[in-house]
Amino acid sequence: MSTNAAQLLNNVQAHIAKACKIARREGEEVTLIAISKTHTAEDITPLLDAGQRVFGENRVQEAQGKWPSLKEQYAGVELHLVGQLQSNKADEAVALFDCIHSLDRPSLVTALARAMDKAGRRVPCFIQVNIGAEEQKGGCAIADVSALIEQARAANIPLAGLMCVPPLGIEAAPFFALLDKLARDNGLEGRSMGMSGDYETAIMLGATHIRVGTALFGARD
Repeated sequence: MSTNAAQLLNNVQAHIAKACKIARREGEEVTLIAISKTHTAEDITPLLDAGQRVFGENRVQEAQGKWPSLKEQYAGVELHLVGQLQSNKADEAVALFDCIHSLDRPSLVTALARAMDKAGRRVPCFIQVNIGAEEQKGGCAIADVSALIEQARAANIPLAGLMCVPPLGIEAAPFFALLDKLARDNGLEGRSMGMSGDYETAIMLGATHIRVGTALFGARD
């Protein structure tokens, strides 16, 4: 399994390097987040053994079940929350995660600021933008992005950048380009965008963090 994990990781890293070269960017500008949601600690260990240190989870509870012990075994692990966050889970999220990608509403700004004050640690957050204006998806409306950024800054929440999940089944490039422009207009460095099927396109359009699951773990059941 671990040879396979190392091969999959090398393959993704090679594609990142190629996309960076075409975009005239440095490889270090792009952080690969291995999306380990629904995968067990046993599934994750081979990737850790292969040297991957940045991982993403969708749910606080699921992450609590596997990461504390993995973090004890492996130094330098960075854990990102990439799924929707309920305000009542803010304390737990701030305690466990090193970065949160789904800050998308004023009530969550309040809950996270309170949790960070209580914990005495500031966790960088990406503001999630509902880039395709999809009713069923989380994320802040494009029109509300600037106001939410102001609220987060006023609450002393460190902002890492903007995050999006483009609509399924449509060419992702225009949505990535729009997120890049929104980040630039608001003076934000980070762009969390691009998944297994489109991360090379995302890199060409400015992604600083790509969220890759299937290409590293194989298809989920």
